[in-house]
Amino acid sequence: MDMFLQQLASGIASGGIFASLALAFVMIYQSTHHINFAQGEMAMFSTFVAWSAVQAGVPYWGAFLIAVTFAFVVGVLIQRLIIQPLMKAPLLTHVVIFVGLLVIFNSLAGWFFGYTIRQFPSPFGSTLIPRNKFISSHEFGQILVVLVMLAVLFSFFRFTKLGLAMRAAAVNPDSSEFVGIRVGWMIALGWGLGGAIGAVSGIMVAPIVFLEPNMMGGILVYGFAGALLGGINNPWGAVAGGFIIGIIDTLAGAYLFGTELKLTVALILIVVILLVRPSGLFGRTIVERV
Repeated sequence: MDMFLQQLASGIASGGIFASLALAFVMIYQSTHHINFAQGEMAMFSTFVAWSAVQAGVPYWGAFLIAVTFAFVVGVLIQRLIIQPLMKAPLLTHVVIFVGLLVIFNSLAGWFFGYTIRQFPSPFGSTLIPRNKFISSHEFGQILVVLVMLAVLFSFFRFTKLGLAMRAAAVNPDSSEFVGIRVGWMIALGWGLGGAIGAVSGIMVAPIVFLEPNMMGGILVYGFAGALLGGINNPWGAVAGGFIIGIIDTLAGAYLFGTELKLTVALILIVVILLVRPSGLFGRTIVERV
């Protein structure tokens, strides 16, 4: 029983990372209706920015804010300079752009920082929490950071005029234009938030998987699976899907397939979700008249 509870706690901790990346997917999907394949590489590059700041003597949380701000600005610039001029381009054009961004960020990280595997510090430590044998201090802190981020985002979208404007622009851009909302900039802010959320997931997972240009490859698959499971058009459903994927992945790796086939489980789940319920558990089915 203790082993099961330990695996469950580990799955929840991993699910927090997958949930944040799934939310980043949804933020960008709502504005473009396309999947940003470079989401993981953008998070990885931002994590390198945080590592560089720490190496330069900046306190951990200062480096954290620098990286998140950097990711936000990069997300906005990508949308305004690259995506916006090509909004009406064919689907294949957008796919090429996202794959190109993936290769660019991966190559730039290798060029600037090298491919040496590095340790990334954790402000929470890695020991077990006193009087607890199921979860480490980093895992607990990781969950706490993700929950705080989700609470801030919920408050932003629920109680601020800017958040409500972004929601309106994502749901009905044409009507939003009529009431004076600058839809283009709302979409750009959505890209910025997607980049910032991805940076949080990269910084939180780096102490576990170590820091190198390819560290987000597998995690990207889990985040995508979480977004699909919860609903690619439902931010909070995607968050729930990320936590579910984390639990399923950890328990399946411990009791069914072993660590070697864990990624296969996520890929199988993606195929099953697309076949059985493409809208996800909490997503809405959109019907269009043709």
